Amino acid sequence: MAVKTKSEAHKLPRQDLKKQFKLLPGHIIVGVWCLFTLIMLLWIVCASLSTSPEIMRGNAMKFQSGVHFENYLRAWTANNISAFFLNSLLYAICAMTGSVLISAPAAYVLARRIFRGNAVIRSGFITAMSIPQIMIVLPLFSMATRAGLTGSKVVLILLYIGMQIPYTTTFLITFFANLSSTYEEAAAIDGCPPMRIFWKIMLPLIQPGIVTVSIFNFMNVWNEYFMSLIFASNERNMSVGPGLKSVLTAMQYTGDWGGLFAAVVIVFLPTLLLFVLLSKTIIGGITNGGVKG
Repeated sequence: MAVKTKSEAHKLPRQDLKKQFKLLPGHIIVGVWCLFTLIMLLWIVCASLSTSPEIMRGNAMKFQSGVHFENYLRAWTANNISAFFLNSLLYAICAMTGSVLISAPAAYVLARRIFRGNAVIRSGFITAMSIPQIMIVLPLFSMATRAGLTGSKVVLILLYIGMQIPYTTTFLITFFANLSSTYEEAAAIDGCPPMRIFWKIMLPLIQPGIVTVSIFNFMNVWNEYFMSLIFASNERNMSVGPGLKSVLTAMQYTGDWGGLFAAVVIVFLPTLLLFVLLSKTIIGGITNGGVKG
């Protein structure tokens, strides 16, 4: 066993201190940003439990007139947040489920089968991810109008599923590529057909990747604004993004700022809970996708 000399023992802590000192500016920046974000979130939550006069006087965090939980009830009913919330929940769940059902078989074939055009198809998915939404919104709106889908929730569900397919497929390709071929070979020897190998063996093995990409897709659809603004022809079909904008416009006439901030808390609460409760799952899914199996 090698024995470290005194000079080597003193040198290692000094090297660690130098390394930590170089990282100190980055830690300070991240710490200040986190502190600022937490203060803003705390202020919004306090404002959602205050009255409009207290908010306008800058006393939202003092609760001089007590805590007003009725702001949440008023936001959920009078400000129509319940409809926007349920619409976004429907769009997010449908897009999350539909994109995985379509992308998982495509990712499996692209990752496990070598054929002419494989690289071209992969490049096509990556290119599709880089196209701005504003470049395709007019052709999509024209197609939806000719198909008679405008003014319904169906068009937004189909759009959100299609928008998530390139990213979902590209993400899952890495997980399928990292699986050992031993599973397929053993199943084929036992007489298992290819489709059953995929559904019964290979798909369950990439469960961390499916969970991770589903969470990302849920957040992307939940926070989406532009497509819902264009294709939701009325408030009955709007998601929470354009819905909050309409509530903000209404605040100019009602002045119910406590209800507005309560609506903001209701809207960002699902994504916040997903991130806080499933952050380890997200990080684990991303790192597992980069490890060769």
